[in-house]
Amino acid sequence: MLESILRDLECSARERIAAAKAPQYLEAVRIEVLGRKGTLAQISKELGKLPPEERARIGKLLNSVKQNLETALDSKKGQFDHEALRERLESEWVDLTLPAPGTRPGALHPITRIQTEIEDLFISLGFAVLDGPEVETEYNNFDALNIPPHHPARDMQDTFWLTDGHLLRTHTSPVQVRGMERLGPPLRMIAPGRVFRNEEVDASHEHTFYQLEGMMIDRDVSVAHLIFFMKTLLSAIFHRDVEVRLRPGYFPFVEPGFELDIKCLICGGGGCPVCKQSGWVELLPCGLVHPNVLRMSGIDPEEWNGFAFGLGLTRLAMMRYGIDDIRLLQSGDLRCLTQF
Repeated sequence: MLESILRDLECSARERIAAAKAPQYLEAVRIEVLGRKGTLAQISKELGKLPPEERARIGKLLNSVKQNLETALDSKKGQFDHEALRERLESEWVDLTLPAPGTRPGALHPITRIQTEIEDLFISLGFAVLDGPEVETEYNNFDALNIPPHHPARDMQDTFWLTDGHLLRTHTSPVQVRGMERLGPPLRMIAPGRVFRNEEVDASHEHTFYQLEGMMIDRDVSVAHLIFFMKTLLSAIFHRDVEVRLRPGYFPFVEPGFELDIKCLICGGGGCPVCKQSGWVELLPCGLVHPNVLRMSGIDPEEWNGFAFGLGLTRLAMMRYGIDDIRLLQSGDLRCLTQF
C-alpha cells in the first residue's frame, strides 16, 4: 500500500515539477511533498507501524523518492536561475565598444598636433608662420621655383590642373615665393598647409595630404645651418634620437640638394608597406636655395643665400603615432581619430 502511494507521489510530483512555470510553483511542490509537514513526512511517521522487513524496504524507497524529487527540484530551479540570468544579461547588456553616454570632449587631429608643435618650435627659433592659397598660379607653383615647362613635375599624372593656368598646389613652396617677394631678406619662415597630387592612393600615398616647408635667407648661410635646424626639428618631434641619413638629391629649387631619410619607426628598419620595404622613409628633402629662385623673387644671390626644406606632416604623424596606413588619417573614421 505505502509502496504504491510513494511511487504515485513521485510520479505526480515529477509532473508538477516539470510543468512548473515559475520558481514559486516549485516552492509549493517542495513544501507540500518534502516539507516538515509534507506528504513524505507523514508517510515517514507510518513506518513505525510496519513489520521490520517491510519497514526497511519502504524506508529505502521513501529515501529514494525524496532524493529523486530533491534532484528534480534542484535541476528545475537551475533552469529558472539560468533563464533569469540570461534575461538580466539581455536587459543590462552594454556594448563596451560604443562611446560612453554624455558629452564627449573633442581632440585635435594628429596632423594638427604635429603642425602645432612644429610651429611653436620654429616660432621660438625666430621663424614666421606664413600661409597662402591652395589654388595657385603656374608661375608660383613652378616657374618661380626654377621648374621649367619640360620638368616631369608638370606632368598631368602629378598635378591637378584647373583652367587659365591655375592648379591645385603640389607643395607649399609657393608660399615661400610669396614670402620672399613680400618680406624680402633677411627671412626666416615656415609654410604649413594642404597640398594635392594626382597620385594613385596606397598605404603611403594620398592625393591630398599635408606638408610643411621652411626657408631661411640671410648672409653666409651654409649646409651646417641646414643640418642644425633639421636635427633640432626631429629631436623636438620624436622626443628621442632617431637614426637619419643624408644623401644627395635633385630638386630644381635647391643646389646642392639632399634627401634626409629617417629609419622607419613602424617596422624599425625591417621593411613594411610604409617604407616600401626599404627600412627608410623619405622625410626631409632639403638643400641650399638655388640662385635662380632668389633672382625670380627679386633677391640678389651675390649678397644673400639660404636653405629650404620640406617635410610631409602626414608621414611625420604616421611615424610619430605608429599609423601604418596613410588613408586612415583622412578617412573620417572616429575609431581611429578618437585615439588621439
